[in-house]
Amino acid sequence: MTHPELRPRPPSPLVEAADERFTAHGVRLLLKRDDLVHPELPGNKWRKLAPNLRAALEAGHGRIVTFGGAYSNHLRATAAAGRLLGLETVGVVRGDELADRPLNDSLARCAADGMRLCFVTRSEYRRKADPEVLARLLAAAGAEDAYVVPEGGSNALALTGCAELGRELRDVCDVAAVACGTGGTLAGLAAGLSPAQRALGVPVLAGGFLGAEIRSLQARAFGGPAGSWTLAEGHDHGGYARVPQPLEEFARDFESRHGLPVERVYVAKLLWALTALTRAGAFPRGTTVAAVVTGRP
Repeated sequence: MTHPELRPRPPSPLVEAADERFTAHGVRLLLKRDDLVHPELPGNKWRKLAPNLRAALEAGHGRIVTFGGAYSNHLRATAAAGRLLGLETVGVVRGDELADRPLNDSLARCAADGMRLCFVTRSEYRRKADPEVLARLLAAAGAEDAYVVPEGGSNALALTGCAELGRELRDVCDVAAVACGTGGTLAGLAAGLSPAQRALGVPVLAGGFLGAEIRSLQARAFGGPAGSWTLAEGHDHGGYARVPQPLEEFARDFESRHGLPVERVYVAKLLWALTALTRAGAFPRGTTVAAVVTGRP
């Protein structure tokens, strides 16, 4: 029997955001409130984790190991899922220098939910896709027998969960936009949309690496390209978890205009980018854009 926490959930709400910064250009903005899809595993975290957690339970695994940085939403979601499902969780954290420091709020939440944290050097972390390095990291974490979920939760199974997000948005918008870390949500979202729609990803990290990663993820999940998608680079505001004052002020203003709690690392950068793109004329008049709100502050 499927665990209650992993049963399919109803579509997350879709609400209109009347905003003159969009309407002045003939663009309609919708908010896909995926932050409300699960009380403890909001948005894309639940959509990506649920298929992997089902697979782990069906295979009889009692332990999950995954990877992330010091402020990883994915680590927090995995730790919460482990608590809800009664699974042991291990988090391999980038940066061995963090081992001797007090835990930040994010990692403290992971620990409170029962996640065992294992800090590794940044050079080792970067090479975790190498099978020998991965085996060494798992051995050091005492997790050789664990079910492995990749950084950000992005793998072929995760894309099947995110494709459902695209199906929920079929024929209700022209462009479905989402902030991107590892690219898994965008890769699945695009696959679920109709051929007339386009998915737009806003990377929250600089580097220009996401395009190749998205193509690779889709090849593993669907056998090749799936759906139409593009990336809007240049809205990372200096890098992951960087929230300069202009972005903070923008997020506060959006919150006051629309009564929406704006998560800063992903959602604020998405909304900023859509506002800037609209102002620059990137969307033809008459375009309906749906912004996927993937998490809460």
